[in-house]
Amino acid sequence: MQNNMPLNSQSRAPLRQLYRSSLSLLTDLYQLTMAYSYWKSGLADQQAVFHLFFRKIPFANDFAIATGLEAVVDYLAGFHFSEEDVAYLATLTGNDGQTLFEPGFLDYLQQLKLDCDVLAVPEGTVVFPHEPLLRVQGSLLQCQLLETPLLNLINFPTLIATKSARICAAAGDEPVLEFGLRRAQGIDGGATASRAAYIGGCAATSNVLAGQLHGVPVRGTHAHSWVMSFDDELESFIRYAEAMPNNCIFLVDTYDTLEGVKKAIIAGQQLRESGHEMIGIRLDSGDMADLSISARKLLDDAGFPQAKIVASSDLDEYKIKALKAQGAQIQIWGVGTRLATAYEQPALGGVYKLAAIQDENKQWKFRVKRSNDSIKVSNPGILQVYRFQQDNIWLGDVLVNELDKPQLSHIQWQNFGEQNLQIMPVGAQGQALLQPVMHTGKIVYQKPTLPEIQAYAKQQRLAFQQQQTKKPYPVGLETNLLKLKQKLMQTNN
Repeated sequence: MQNNMPLNSQSRAPLRQLYRSSLSLLTDLYQLTMAYSYWKSGLADQQAVFHLFFRKIPFANDFAIATGLEAVVDYLAGFHFSEEDVAYLATLTGNDGQTLFEPGFLDYLQQLKLDCDVLAVPEGTVVFPHEPLLRVQGSLLQCQLLETPLLNLINFPTLIATKSARICAAAGDEPVLEFGLRRAQGIDGGATASRAAYIGGCAATSNVLAGQLHGVPVRGTHAHSWVMSFDDELESFIRYAEAMPNNCIFLVDTYDTLEGVKKAIIAGQQLRESGHEMIGIRLDSGDMADLSISARKLLDDAGFPQAKIVASSDLDEYKIKALKAQGAQIQIWGVGTRLATAYEQPALGGVYKLAAIQDENKQWKFRVKRSNDSIKVSNPGILQVYRFQQDNIWLGDVLVNELDKPQLSHIQWQNFGEQNLQIMPVGAQGQALLQPVMHTGKIVYQKPTLPEIQAYAKQQRLAFQQQQTKKPYPVGLETNLLKLKQKLMQTNN
C-alpha cells in the first residue's frame, strides 16, 4: 500500500493548473447582468461589503469545517476577463435578439483589476451557522462578480471536510482512506473532495490527480478484475506480489472470502521468504464484522498478526460505528461514494449577502435581507467573528460590527434563538476568526501546507469536541449589532 507524498503544492495554483487561466466566466449570468446595470447606473464603484456564510450545519453535525480557501486565493489571484471571455459575452442576446452588453462595458471588463479587501477564516477552522466564512469589501460591481465563484469554491469542500470529520471520528484512531473518485461529480468534484476529505481527517486518497495537484498522500491496492484475470485466485495473489512486493494488500472476496484469506496467507508466506511483508487483506462485501473476526484469527494463527484488515463497500460513519459495536476486527477503512458525494446532503447551502454600502457622502448604510423565515434573515454591518475562550474552554462566538469598535472585555451579546443578553466572564479572551487574504487587490495570504491545515483542523475538532458542553454551541450578536439589526428590521433599509 504505497504512500507516495508528492512535493507540496504551496507554490502552485491547482485551480488554474486544472483549468484555463481565466475563470471569470465561472459565474451565473445574473451576476454579469447586475454588474452591467451597476455600470450603466453609475454605481459600479460604490463601496460595499458582502458576507459568505451558511445557515444550517450539514449532516445534523455540531459544527462544520471551513474549507476551500486555497482555491479562493488561487481564483482571486488569477481573476481577469480575457479577450476570449469578452468575445463570448459579446455574442449573448436578450429576448429581443439584441446584444445584452454594449462594447463599452466589455472593454471595461477586459481592463478590470480586482482591488477588493477579502478576509476569511483559515481552512480547517470549526465554524457555525451565520458566521461569515468570507468578508468581501470593495466596489459594488467587483463584489457582485465574486459571489457565484466564491460560493462554488467554498460550499462543496466545506461539506466534504465536515463529512470526513464525522467518518474519521467514527473510525477513532484507525486510518480512513478516501476512495470516491469513480463516483465523484466530475474531475474537479473528485479532486476537490479528495483534498477536503484529507483536511477533514482522512489519511490518504486513491485519487492520483489529487496527489499531484494538492499533495494529498496516495494509496491503493487492486480490484476484483485483477483476480478475475487469472484462472486461479492464488496465482493472482502470487503474481501481484511478484509485481508489487512493497504494496501487497490482497482483495479476498472475489469468490469465497475466507478461502481468499487462506490463499492470501500462502502468497504472504512466499512474499516473506523473498524478504517482503504482506501489508494485509481487503474485505469488500458480506458480513464485515463476522468475516473480519474470522479473517483476523486466520491471519494471527498463520503468523501474520501485523497484517491489516481493510474494509470498503459503501461505508460511512453509521456503518463504521455499527461494525465497531459488533466487534469487527478492521484496522483501515476505505470510504468512497458516501464521502466524496456527501451522500445524505448534496449541498451546504452557503449564501452571499450584502451587509453594508456607502452612499454618495462615503457614509456606510447597513442592509438586512428580511424574511418570514427567521433563519433567512441576514446580519448587517462590517462583520468580524470573535471566538471567546477562557482556560482553553470555548465560551462562544460573537459577531460584531467592526465600525462600532466594541470593547471585548465584558462584551454583551445575545445568542441566536435566545432572548436574554449574556456577558462574557472576566478574563475571557476573544480571537478574531476572519483574517486578511487580499488587501486592495493584492494577495496577502500565506498558504500553509496541506498537512498543516489537516493538523489545525484536527486541533480545532478536538478543542470543540472535548471542551464544549453546551448544545448547540453558543453563537450570537454583540449588543450594538443586535440593536442595529432590530432597527433595520423595522424599516425599509
